[in-house]
Amino acid sequence: MVLMSLNKEHQQRLLDLAKNSIQHGLQSGRPLKVNLAEYPAELTVPCATFVTLRKHNELRGCIGMLEAVRPLAEDIAENAFSAAFKDSRFPPLVADELEKLEIHLSILTPAEPVSFTSEQDLLSQLKPGLDGLILQEGRRRGTFLPSVWDQLPEPEQFLRQLKQKAGLAPDYWSDNIRIFRYRTEIIG
Repeated sequence: MVLMSLNKEHQQRLLDLAKNSIQHGLQSGRPLKVNLAEYPAELTVPCATFVTLRKHNELRGCIGMLEAVRPLAEDIAENAFSAAFKDSRFPPLVADELEKLEIHLSILTPAEPVSFTSEQDLLSQLKPGLDGLILQEGRRRGTFLPSVWDQLPEPEQFLRQLKQKAGLAPDYWSDNIRIFRYRTEIIG
């Protein structure tokens, strides 16, 4: 799993883009349209990203993509808008919240399948603080970014909560569960 490793100038450009997209959304109700010709090549490669918004250290929105389907800059603009206005767990952002927001960007490596023989085997392979996980069982799917390890530092706890996020019981287990692992580069 190779992380992208953007320089400070590119990181700042993406943070500014996320904030500008949210600001544009407050004024127009739509995400900022990105002109890719205005961005360096490193910011136009297809990437999967998540944008996490925090206010007073509390989650205020988090939306992203698990697959790289859009250029990086475009994905950041779309996900920043969606995190601010379309995360169903929160009311849409209002103008006076903008200056209180902390914006965090996660750029994901492509997800790789994890091979395991049992739940215990899976738990023994997890790398707290590093692994982002996607759990899939039939039509149910959930993911936790590596940053979630801050709140759920024990692998058992992390996996139980991820199962619940996917709509399964915390103690559910089946040989049909599929797990994918990814890493993130965090900006912000």
